[in-house]
Amino acid sequence: MNFYEKAGKKAIGSRLRLLSDRITEDAGQLYALYGTNLQPKWFPVFYALSQGQEKTITAIAEEIRHSHPSVSKIIAEMARQEYVVEAKDQTDRRKNVVRLSAKGMAAAEKIETQYLDVGAAVEAISAQTNHDLWKAIGEWEFLLDQKSLLQRVNEQRKLRESSAVTIVDFEPRYGSAFRELNVEWISTYFKMEEADYKSLDNPQGYILDKGGHILVALYHGEPVGVCALIKMEHPDFDYELAKMAVSPKAQGKNIGWLLGQAVLEKARLLGARKVFLESNTLLKPAINLYHKLGFQKITGYPSPYERSNIQMAVTL
Repeated sequence: MNFYEKAGKKAIGSRLRLLSDRITEDAGQLYALYGTNLQPKWFPVFYALSQGQEKTITAIAEEIRHSHPSVSKIIAEMARQEYVVEAKDQTDRRKNVVRLSAKGMAAAEKIETQYLDVGAAVEAISAQTNHDLWKAIGEWEFLLDQKSLLQRVNEQRKLRESSAVTIVDFEPRYGSAFRELNVEWISTYFKMEEADYKSLDNPQGYILDKGGHILVALYHGEPVGVCALIKMEHPDFDYELAKMAVSPKAQGKNIGWLLGQAVLEKARLLGARKVFLESNTLLKPAINLYHKLGFQKITGYPSPYERSNIQMAVTL
């Protein structure tokens, strides 16, 4: 078993790079074999220009999906070898356009036979395989355009780490965590207010004894997140989602999402129709989370908090 078979899919980048290096090495020899003497890394730019239309570097970069500096460097190399020429755009003198030179056009004509043979060779390889690599590459590119590998790996990381998270009902032993986690995040962005002290100093009397609930997120048994469901005496709302806080050391583990889902499910079981919350638009990750949970912006209700500049509600 070779290294890549042992390493498996985690080595996909390295294996693709190895395959690319093998093909690129052959490509360099193919250009020499057919007498075009191009460099493999020039090919996307060369092919884009060989279609006959002069283009700006920006247009080429967008077409071949390379960075602007990368294309600029390739153009400079090709210009030194007299394969391309640059000139002012006739319609916009502020821009430079690039086109193939006479030498470049001759190479474009000469390379057509190379294209035929390379295409036939690739088709022959494909005919001997169980999977069409060219189509698979297209599918991968499409899927990665929708969501990058980085995003997908991070999602898997969150799923794995969230499996170690349990959501439990509040107990007196979690009182200090409820207070400390909230004081930590409030003090990071704002200042503690009177309404904060009321609920954090006496969660039993201010929240629980009035028909509310507090949920605690445990990560490997340690309290790292909290969220309250406060009973409201209001004609429009049944409960308020409040005092959600997650320890900085536990962020990125989907804990806010798990707490939010659990709190709303608790509200449903209690027969709630509508849940209210207040926040501040400075807290963009929190606002995004609330939207993801189904909350929508509302207006017109008084607030006990100076820091509140957005109110939201969700119908269950």
